[in-house]
Amino acid sequence: MKVTLLGTGCPQCHTKRYGPANLVRHGSVSVLVDCGSGVTQRLVGAGSPGGKLDAVLLTHLHSDHLVDLYQLIVSGWHQGRTTPLRIYGPKGTRAYVDGLLALWKDERELRIAHEQRPSSAGFTAEVMEYAEGPVVDLPGLSVTAVKVDHRPVEEAYGFVFRADDGSTAVFSGDTRYCPALIRAARGADVLIHECFIHGLMKPVPGMRTQVGIDAVASYHTLSAEVGKVATEAEARFLMLNHFVPAEFDREALSAEVARDFTGPFAIGEDLMSYDIPTRTLTHGDAHWRLGENRA
Repeated sequence: MKVTLLGTGCPQCHTKRYGPANLVRHGSVSVLVDCGSGVTQRLVGAGSPGGKLDAVLLTHLHSDHLVDLYQLIVSGWHQGRTTPLRIYGPKGTRAYVDGLLALWKDERELRIAHEQRPSSAGFTAEVMEYAEGPVVDLPGLSVTAVKVDHRPVEEAYGFVFRADDGSTAVFSGDTRYCPALIRAARGADVLIHECFIHGLMKPVPGMRTQVGIDAVASYHTLSAEVGKVATEAEARFLMLNHFVPAEFDREALSAEVARDFTGPFAIGEDLMSYDIPTRTLTHGDAHWRLGENRA
């Protein structure tokens, strides 16, 4: 199983950190986790265009995690997809997707009629809503949802991916410190976890207040906490992503995390990948081996 961070940013616009999105590949299967801004471009950059996806999994229905969903549907059709895009999301996803497709109905029908492609099925979507527990079984790969604590968002989940080679990858989704996630991530080969970098965001008159900053921080995992989470979960490797804010001091963040987690970890970057069986981390032309192969 191989995990690629497609977008490691947040709602802030940033040229190096696109919106939250991740790719999981195992054998011939490709699964997208969340659909943030710029995801279609990042999928192409990862060598796995959206037209080839087997499933899209949404952790929750915050806009930064699904804002490019319609673009994914359009671009997948242009890339040759001939079957509906399969979307798995929490309660409310079906209504959202139905509304999205209805919004673009006239434009979509015009495209189909004008472009006269062999199939229009790839310009549609099938939605499956999940709750806590099994989400989907794909060839050699299964996904389970664990409810996390992103209140006041009630329907928010992390995911546990299990491959037939024994490898496991756990995605936190958006959550404050969450014992249920820690239990689900126990002994995971890789824990991919969000990170709110405490203390960097400051009030800006006319833009944001300290009250608003504190409210955002309250339902995310702070940089001072994420190392503790990885230690309690006994994760073999920690990949940090979905950074708030998008711009920060990597060395300072590394020192903060290392105070609580002595295992290997990475400050995630867009298009960084981790191959679990070989324990190989790659980003661009750089490669790191993190130790021996899995037993």
